[in-house]
Amino acid sequence: MDYKDINKASWNKRTAVHITSEFYDLPAFLAGKNSLNSIELNLLGELKGKSILHLQCHFGQDSLSLARMGAKVTGVDLSDAAIAKAKELNTTLNLDAEFICCDVYELPKHLDREFDIVFTSYGTIGWLPDLDKWAAVVGQFLKPGGSFVMAEFHPVVWMYDDDFTRVQYNYFNAGPIEEFATGTYTDGADDFEADYVTWNHPISDVLTALLNKNLTLECFQEFDYSPYNCFAHTKEIAPGKFQLKPFENKIPLVYALKCIKK
Repeated sequence: MDYKDINKASWNKRTAVHITSEFYDLPAFLAGKNSLNSIELNLLGELKGKSILHLQCHFGQDSLSLARMGAKVTGVDLSDAAIAKAKELNTTLNLDAEFICCDVYELPKHLDREFDIVFTSYGTIGWLPDLDKWAAVVGQFLKPGGSFVMAEFHPVVWMYDDDFTRVQYNYFNAGPIEEFATGTYTDGADDFEADYVTWNHPISDVLTALLNKNLTLECFQEFDYSPYNCFAHTKEIAPGKFQLKPFENKIPLVYALKCIKK
């Protein structure tokens, strides 16, 4: 079976769990809570009137938060269950976001326009095998002078086993990692089981892929916390800031960057 089919099935099952989880807190979101974090908001800047392409948008909370801030948003995701929920939320909230169900690499077959901003965040590129193809999609959909903004979990995190007791995986891309999940990163997943396929991408591969596609790096940041409580053995060091107890502030958990298309 193709990795896309495996991961699509996995994310369709995850979506069913996530939309009712406290982690995503859909009632608070519907009541007006912004799902975005200061890390990405600081890089995105003023959004009113901007066109934004949001890659791997899951069921649309961040896309719709951007729309609430005045942006014209197009969200893209592989999961048809997630996109169906995103469209439902868009209608419920009376917003004008657009959602497309397709694989990132296939997006040029479904969309033909340029955007002021391309955006992606948290747990996205690990589902993609080829960053050169990914960066080509980013570049293709950016207007000249447009910005690519990305916030992502640091590749150091993915070196460890789920319990953070030992280094289990290669920092570098050593090929597909095929695993079986019993649970997802939110609450409410006691009965969740699914196969999935991921890839580890070192920061050097991320930056090289983007720079090779006519993008100039404007800002690169690393953070010693995660804005999400989605790992084992965490402690909240400040509201919405979580560190791993075994490492405290000694390792990076998130990085963020902003590139400009020449």
